[in-house]
Amino acid sequence: MSTPEHWQSRPEGGGRFALWLIRTIALRGGRRLGRLCLYPITLYFYLRRRPERVASRQYLQRVFGRPPTPWQVFHHLHCFAAITMDRVFLLAQGERPFRIETQGLELLDERIALGRGVLLLGSHQGSFEALRTVGARRPQMPLRVVLDKQKTPALTELLEALAPEVGAGVIDAAQDGTSIALAMAEACQRGAVVAMLADRGRGHEVLRHASFLGAPAPFPISPWLLAHTLKVPVVLCFGLYLGGNRYRLIFEPLADRVEIPRHNRGPALDALIARYAQRLEHYVHVAPYNWFNFYDFWQQDLRAPAGHDAAAVVDRVGV
Repeated sequence: MSTPEHWQSRPEGGGRFALWLIRTIALRGGRRLGRLCLYPITLYFYLRRRPERVASRQYLQRVFGRPPTPWQVFHHLHCFAAITMDRVFLLAQGERPFRIETQGLELLDERIALGRGVLLLGSHQGSFEALRTVGARRPQMPLRVVLDKQKTPALTELLEALAPEVGAGVIDAAQDGTSIALAMAEACQRGAVVAMLADRGRGHEVLRHASFLGAPAPFPISPWLLAHTLKVPVVLCFGLYLGGNRYRLIFEPLADRVEIPRHNRGPALDALIARYAQRLEHYVHVAPYNWFNFYDFWQQDLRAPAGHDAAAVVDRVGV
């Protein structure tokens, strides 16, 4: 059996010309015309990007408990394309073209008011970009997003051209772990909200398994080690796309402070990751077409040190 590609080895879809074309159509023709153009664009990627098509089919089968139809796979890819286009509008026009509901926002506000900073943990589900609307509603609230700029350079350039101030608030995840941890700590000391995704492990990361959609799936431990290091409240966030121009931002407090004792590190990490995976699975069932890990998520650890002890990583990030 051939070894599946790690997600980091997959090329960025479309390239600069395709993204420029989408941006031009969207901003000059409006959102309605842009969304109409997404159907042929999605069909192109459905036909040309077999690994993503297969990954979508495998994932949807786990969610629905039966093989999905070609239309369901197409709809999954189209949902991703629609949310990607909406990122252009969110940055260029703010939330004006959208109906964005919030759930649990008052709980997030309570933790922000403590002045210690907050760590928001999200996933590759729905629109993490919609989270920026919360920051726009609260200009006094600094928002820093941990993002790997090198994975999608064309998309990153396009989005930063639309909103340079957003690019200035990014903490580049392509840096070494120590630099990322220091940047996050400095932001939290200033009372900022620091947001990062916690469901996808990079090739060099240590992973641990938790039950997810009926099978053990590997999750990175670094978000939880960073949470322990920062000693700030941790809140889960989910930006679900509900169709049309509707989004729902959901905030769920996980812990006022994450503790990972050295003598009980493995079980403590497993408990945290299991809670995260449980909430992620809940929202996957709420909005199944919002899941955007287009690779074999359950096999992503074949090239990563999933069985290694976490001590080296803990020491590196300063726990």
